[in-house]
Amino acid sequence: MSLTAIAPGGGASIGLINPQPRQSRPTTPFLGRRLSLKPASKPIISNPRTLAVWASGGELVDVVRNLFLGVGVGLPCTVMECGDIIYRSTLPKSNGLTLTTPGVLLAVGALSYLWATPGVAPGFFDMFVLAFVERLFRPTYRKDDFVLGKKLGEGAFGVVYRVSLAKKPSSKKDGDLVLKKATEYGAVEIWMNERVRRACANSCADFLYGFLESSSKKGAEYWLIWRFEGEDTLADLTQRKEFPYNVETMILGEVQELPKGLERENAIIQTIMRQLLFALDGLHSTGIVHRDIKPQNVIFSEGSRTFKIIDLGAAADLRVGINYVPKEFLLDPRYAAPEQYIMSTQTPSAPSAPMAAALSPVLWQLNLPDRFDIYSAGLIFLQMAFPSIRSDSSLIQFKRQLKRCEYDLNEWRKSVEPRASPDLRRGFELLDLDGGVGWELLTSMVRYKARQRISAKGALAHPYFDREGILALSVMQKLRLQLFRATQQDYGEAVSWIIQLMAKSGTKKDGGFTEGQLQELREMEPKKKATVGRNALASVLRLQRKIIKTVNESVDELNVRRKSFWWSRWIPREE
Repeated sequence: MSLTAIAPGGGASIGLINPQPRQSRPTTPFLGRRLSLKPASKPIISNPRTLAVWASGGELVDVVRNLFLGVGVGLPCTVMECGDIIYRSTLPKSNGLTLTTPGVLLAVGALSYLWATPGVAPGFFDMFVLAFVERLFRPTYRKDDFVLGKKLGEGAFGVVYRVSLAKKPSSKKDGDLVLKKATEYGAVEIWMNERVRRACANSCADFLYGFLESSSKKGAEYWLIWRFEGEDTLADLTQRKEFPYNVETMILGEVQELPKGLERENAIIQTIMRQLLFALDGLHSTGIVHRDIKPQNVIFSEGSRTFKIIDLGAAADLRVGINYVPKEFLLDPRYAAPEQYIMSTQTPSAPSAPMAAALSPVLWQLNLPDRFDIYSAGLIFLQMAFPSIRSDSSLIQFKRQLKRCEYDLNEWRKSVEPRASPDLRRGFELLDLDGGVGWELLTSMVRYKARQRISAKGALAHPYFDREGILALSVMQKLRLQLFRATQQDYGEAVSWIIQLMAKSGTKKDGGFTEGQLQELREMEPKKKATVGRNALASVLRLQRKIIKTVNESVDELNVRRKSFWWSRWIPREE
C-alpha cells in the first residue's frame, strides 16, 4: 500500500491505496517504513476541503487500525517487529525525574525561601536536631559547683559575679567563669544564648549552661554561666584618654612603635567596626535582633582578641517569635533607633513555633528588624570618631540636634561644622579619609527610616572595609567579605516599588490610600465644625479601635502564657 498526500489546489492530501491481502498473523505495511509525502498527478478527493480516506478491498476498521499502527499510537511492545523505526514512542514513560523549566524555577524558589533570613530550614534543623543532641552531651552544673568571687556588675534584671568551680578544674580553660543571677528575662537569656552557641558562637560570649534555681527565701532565680573572657567593655576602653591606641595594643598583643595620626586611628576604628558588624551579622542571620547594642554590651575577649556581644536579655528571636510582643519594646533610649519598635505595631503576635518559623522570612523582609541594631552600631561608630560625643550627656545633646535636623547627618554637619571644636573637626577629617568612605558608611547606618539603612552584610561589603585594618583577616572572613560584595547590590528602588504596589493593592486606583494612611484617617479627631454624621462616624471608628485593641491585648496575653509554657519548660530546674 502506498500513501499519497494532496492538498487543495495541487497540494498534498492523504490516501490509503491497495492494502495487501491478509496473512495468518495481522500485520501492517506501515511498520518500519517512513511516511512519504509526494505530490499526486490527479487529485483523488473531489472536494478539496474534505479529507477522505479510501481503502480498496479492505474494511474501514482495518484502515483505521493500520493508520494508528502506522503512526505508533497505542502500540504495545509485543506488536513491534525487530528493526522497526518508531517515530512516536510507545514505550512506557520513565519513572526517573524529568527536569522542566517551571519545575526548576519552582524548586529554586522554594529553596531560596527556606534558606532566606532568618532561615526556615536551618531553624527546624536547629530546634529538632541540634538542640536535642546538644542537651545529651553538654556539661551540667549545680549551684553547689560554684564559689562566688568578685561582683562584676549589677543591673535591673540581675547580678553578675566572677566565680570559680568548687572542685579543681581539669584544665585552666575551665577555671574562671562568669555567673549571672537573673530574675526577670532570665529564661529568655538562656534561650538566646543557647541559640547563639549553636548558630554563631563567635558573635557572643562563650555560654556554658543555664538552669532555674528555686528557694523558699529568694524565690526563683535563673543562673547563667559563661566562660570568663575579660572585664573590659568597649565603653571602658573608649572612656580612656589613650583610645583608640589602647585597643590596638590589646588586639595585637604588643605596643606599636609607630607615629600617631589619623591614618593609624582610622585603621584601629575600622578593625573594631568590622568585628562588631561580623558579630551582628551572625545574630541577624539566625533571626535574632539584640535591641540593646551599646558600648557597655560589647566586651573584648582576651582569648580570641576580638570584640563580642553580651547581654541578650532584651533580644528577640524572630524566627519563632520568642520575647517579641508587638506593642512592647526593650531598649536604651541613648542608643535606640527613632522607631523604637523592631517591627510594626500592627504585626500580630507570633503563632505556634512551626507556623512562626514558616512565615518568618515574609515578616523579616516586610519589616527589616535588623536595621534597629544597625542604627545603634552607627552611633557607636560616631562616638569612636568624635571624642566629644562619648559621654552620655553629649550623646543626648547630639540626638536632640540630629532630631532638629530631621535625622539627616549631612544637615547636622552643615550646622555644626562652621563653629566646630577641634575634636569635632578631627572627627570629620578622620571620616573623610580615602575619599570620605567612612562618612558615607556612617550616613548609611544612621538614618531615620529603617528601610533606608544598610544591613550588616551591606556594611561589611562597603568600600570603607577594603583595607584590612590593623589585623589581618582569616581565610573564612575574606571569603565572607567576597560573598557579601558579590551579593549586596542596590535593589532599593525595586524593593520600594514592589512594597508600594503591595501596599496599594486592592484600592480603587493606583493613587488610593495605603493601609497606614487609612489608619491615620481613622485616628483623626473630628473637627469642631464638622457635621453630625462625620462626628458619629468618627465616634464609631474610635469605638471600633477600642474593641480591636481589647481583643488583641487579650489574645496577646493568652499567647504569651502559652509560649512561656512551651519554650521554657525544657530549662533545667534545681529545687
